[in-house]
Amino acid sequence: MGNCIQKTNRVVLGFDHSSGNVSQKFSRGQKKDNNYEKGNLAEWQKQKGFGNVKKTMNPPQTPSVSGCLENSHPKSHPLPTPNPISNTCHRGHKKQPSFLPLPKPEAPPSKHEESSSIGTLQPAEPSLSLYSSSFSCILPMPMSESEILSSPYLKAFSLDELRKATANFCENSLLGEGGFGCVYKGWLDVETLTAARPGSGMPVAIKKLIHSGFQGHNEWLSEVNYLGRLRHQNLVKLFGYCLDGEDRILVYEFMPGGSLEKHLFKRNSPSLSWARRIKVAVGAARGLCFLHESKSPVIYRDFKTSNILLDTEFNAKLSDFGLAKAGPTTEAQTHVTTRVMGTEGYCDPRYLTTGKLSVKCDVYSFGVVLLELLTGRRAIDETKCEEEKNLVNWVRLHVLDNGKVFRIMDTKLEGQYCKKSAYVAANIALRCVNHEQKYRPPMTYILEILENLPSNKNLNIY
Repeated sequence: MGNCIQKTNRVVLGFDHSSGNVSQKFSRGQKKDNNYEKGNLAEWQKQKGFGNVKKTMNPPQTPSVSGCLENSHPKSHPLPTPNPISNTCHRGHKKQPSFLPLPKPEAPPSKHEESSSIGTLQPAEPSLSLYSSSFSCILPMPMSESEILSSPYLKAFSLDELRKATANFCENSLLGEGGFGCVYKGWLDVETLTAARPGSGMPVAIKKLIHSGFQGHNEWLSEVNYLGRLRHQNLVKLFGYCLDGEDRILVYEFMPGGSLEKHLFKRNSPSLSWARRIKVAVGAARGLCFLHESKSPVIYRDFKTSNILLDTEFNAKLSDFGLAKAGPTTEAQTHVTTRVMGTEGYCDPRYLTTGKLSVKCDVYSFGVVLLELLTGRRAIDETKCEEEKNLVNWVRLHVLDNGKVFRIMDTKLEGQYCKKSAYVAANIALRCVNHEQKYRPPMTYILEILENLPSNKNLNIY
């Protein structure tokens, strides 16, 4: 059985790690510090600005790059020093990453603030408004398909109801289409969720899978499972489903802003401001934090710009949970082994070659999307020259080799962005896409950094 790595308009068969078949692997220097080499830790720390450190501390395993010091913070997650061998560039040279300093968050979030930003992981209370976005919760994992379909959050729609809600799936109701099928705009009564006359009631997005599409019954059921159990302000709401013969339909809340992909890459689309780009990144990070930090972690596995939907205020919500997978449930487990599936350019290279899936695979994908927000370029762009086709490699070339972040910034921004914030965002994005999973920060760390980016009001703007 092959693996599915989705490209723009086609699916590529990959490697099934359970079969043992051979897979295809996808895809400068610093002066020594004498004090460090001589073991004079106190003097080395003084030079580097660490201040007073207890002598019982173990010395760093590799010399720190000048200007690479992080401020300590009780909520921050300390990261290992990246292995220089894991960061290679096109030119054949190996270079120690010159990471930029990250700012110290203004104040540790209170328990109340922390729970509101990531999501309250508490038993569901169906007596609350089932379709409200003001609360977050996770229902217990169902054991069978019948349990999945009996979620108290979801309504089982009839095919006739959805025909009426979309004027019989007419072309005028069509919002978009892809390899999975078509998405239509429909209308439901706000109180009863029954079909309403087009233009009245509440707008919804109705995804109708085609029988021969990329998304089969298992992926459809995965969406019903996860979106039927999970409720969070940064996850798109699923109102219900329809299972009628071979028809598989999902009914979501309508997101009038469309996808992030449309705003970044659609020709003649108005450019996103710097503030809105960061707002989208923060919202998407909160969604991933909610999934990763739950008692039973969920690995999203298909984080990309087309799956990030926006409302009128540019609040981001994650959609399309067809590839979502339950993560490790014990501390002893670091990953789950599974058939490789995802989208080219966003997939963690280590996952592609080993089939080992962990939350750090989502972190890699987040780093790619953050680079897309900074640069305005696609993860994979076949129209570019060979050196620029892969976004991650191109950014590494400019930032790690030259340290010139301004050269990668989206020209549509016309220089209207915070210089220091751009440096910090580029730094955290490159940490996310490190080849070694252990050097990638957790989403809680990433969210904390993004929420505390320096204000444009206090810094010079390009």
